[in-house]
Amino acid sequence: MEIVLLCVGKTDRSGWTIAFEEYQKRIQHYVKYSLEVVKPEKSSTKIPISQVKLQEENRLLSRIKTDDTVILLDEKGASFTSTAFAHFMQKQMNKGAKRLVFVVGGAFGFSPTFLSKFPLHVSLSNLTFSHQMVRLFFSEQVYRAFTILNNHPYHNT
Repeated sequence: MEIVLLCVGKTDRSGWTIAFEEYQKRIQHYVKYSLEVVKPEKSSTKIPISQVKLQEENRLLSRIKTDDTVILLDEKGASFTSTAFAHFMQKQMNKGAKRLVFVVGGAFGFSPTFLSKFPLHVSLSNLTFSHQMVRLFFSEQVYRAFTILNNHPYHNT
């Protein structure tokens, strides 16, 4: 079993990267966890947002395998408590997925076509966060989910 966090755009802040890598190490005790990054499309007033989304989504699709279970991180997705997210993760793993791929879109989000292609959507919050923060917050929640599932005292209920 492997979990992949697939993102548009790199992190340019070393503090966020260091914190992400700490959670990545912790998660590795439970499951293989990796970050894959695709290049964002340069946007300008001359390029329609729909074209920017399409280019980024094509890059994302090139990293997704046909047997992957793909879950989009989207502000309009399902909201969970940490315990409920842990059970959601367990349910996905019980289905026998080889790779769970969680996808973070670009600055303009996902197109309606991309959203409909992958019906599993999860929201981290009703708030909007930078891409650097999303990587860290998501990774912390993945780690927390595994500690909940393994009765580790990290999560205080």
